[in-house]
Amino acid sequence: MPDTSFSSDASTQPTLTLPAPAKLNRMLHIVGRRDDGYHELQTLFQFLDHGDDIHLRLRQDGEITLTDRLEGVPREANLLWRAADLLKRETGCALGADLGVTKRLPMGGGLGGGSSDAASVLVGLNHLWGLGLTTRRLAELGLTLGADVPVFVHGQAAWAEGVGERLVPVALDTPWFVVVHPGVAVSTPAVFTAPELTRDTPAITMARALKGGASSWRNDCEDTVRQAYAEVARALDWLNARAPSMLTGTGACIFARLESEAEAVQLLDDVRCQQPTWHAFKALGLNRSPLLDALPA
Repeated sequence: MPDTSFSSDASTQPTLTLPAPAKLNRMLHIVGRRDDGYHELQTLFQFLDHGDDIHLRLRQDGEITLTDRLEGVPREANLLWRAADLLKRETGCALGADLGVTKRLPMGGGLGGGSSDAASVLVGLNHLWGLGLTTRRLAELGLTLGADVPVFVHGQAAWAEGVGERLVPVALDTPWFVVVHPGVAVSTPAVFTAPELTRDTPAITMARALKGGASSWRNDCEDTVRQAYAEVARALDWLNARAPSMLTGTGACIFARLESEAEAVQLLDDVRCQQPTWHAFKALGLNRSPLLDALPA
């Protein structure tokens, strides 16, 4: 349900609404495991023209409040609040903010919804509070909130290594996608600790990955998720019979790559007609995040 708490407010305090787009992992290789338990990755991040909206209102009293509470998520675990609190503590800013979200992306779907929300809060409050922090500094702060936050702060499709924080901008093909969430929750920690997970894919260069193109890309998490979640496996099989499809992140979302919007519309109609328990949407792939174009001059 769209958030209306900001449109009806009579306050004279400045407000800002920013997009928090979804991302896809167009490919995801796991090339090793570090001593601290984190995995070394190679991945291609791309944005979608679909996502959440973040609403910010300046407060003069220094308080940070949430106008929307996510069910089952305490304030201290909410990435919107954590991003704002982190920025305030790191800069000593005396101002505060009301934070709201129009939520469209499923939690834990592999689309980066929480990370994107946090990035939009960092970028938006940097502007609203007049802090003047560089994009690089915001990305450094974002990394402490989650490995995917920096790519959303930078706002460019990217080749990523490390835990996903070492980024090189790239220009990918920009097809239409149909994204499906098959209605199950996938545990990212469970996937990354599964003994059968592939952790030794040979590292490749960015140039080789891009030269291979979408037809050669894969997600090393996919087999593990297939084994553990029957409905994800069924959704992958169903979509792959209609268009090239792949898991994003650790799932549960799956994306099908289409050549045209018309094909995406048709596939989306088929999903909604034949698989009514799945949540699905169509979106265009983007190499530049809409967040970059949403800030006032």
